[in-house]
Amino acid sequence: MNDASTRAPMPNPTPVQIQVDRTTLEGDLTTLERARGVVLFAHGSGSSRRSSRNRFVADSLQAAGFATLLFDLLTEVEEYEERFTRHLRFDIDMLIGRLVAATDWIQHRAETRGLRVGYFGASTGAAAALGASAERPEVAAVVSRGGRPDLTPEPLLAAVRAPTLLIVGGDDATVVTLNRRTMARMTGVVEMEVLPGATHLFEEPGALEQVALLARSWFDRYL
Repeated sequence: MNDASTRAPMPNPTPVQIQVDRTTLEGDLTTLERARGVVLFAHGSGSSRRSSRNRFVADSLQAAGFATLLFDLLTEVEEYEERFTRHLRFDIDMLIGRLVAATDWIQHRAETRGLRVGYFGASTGAAAALGASAERPEVAAVVSRGGRPDLTPEPLLAAVRAPTLLIVGGDDATVVTLNRRTMARMTGVVEMEVLPGATHLFEEPGALEQVALLARSWFDRYL
């Protein structure tokens, strides 16, 4: 009998609400017995905690023993307005503040108290992840998928100490260039993985599996 047939099923996520000032953010928290750490997912505008790509990565991390929190950085009303105004997707300071609040919340929750924290950021969520890691130096590792780390406010980018992995698609030329430039401005541990033939959303066969394996390996090492 192989490992897949004997592996215990992953627990179902628990719907949670995170209060940030007067704003309530919706999330899905998956906890494990003897979790090795907890990874918070920060996505860009136009995506949500229900993103199939982030959930695929989260499933891989859970199988490796990590708890995960997928949550929406914007409320449903804000996300709806954003379709027309596009006024929040680049409000990185606000996104950082909300991710910091979620980090404080996860560290005080009974199921995850005492666990080391990591971030997985996508698109503008990667800038929020780097900025929040500078605000919360206890964050142990950051992974960016097709991210825009170049949007991280300069003073915070210089203060990032969490080991950071930048994953970009080889055919996502503009983002590759932006990530290389940002990497050169960072002073902590930072590596970049370019996946040949992959585009911005990693929709090509096997691309997302590579992202999940790279993220899992990074968190294995640092989280």
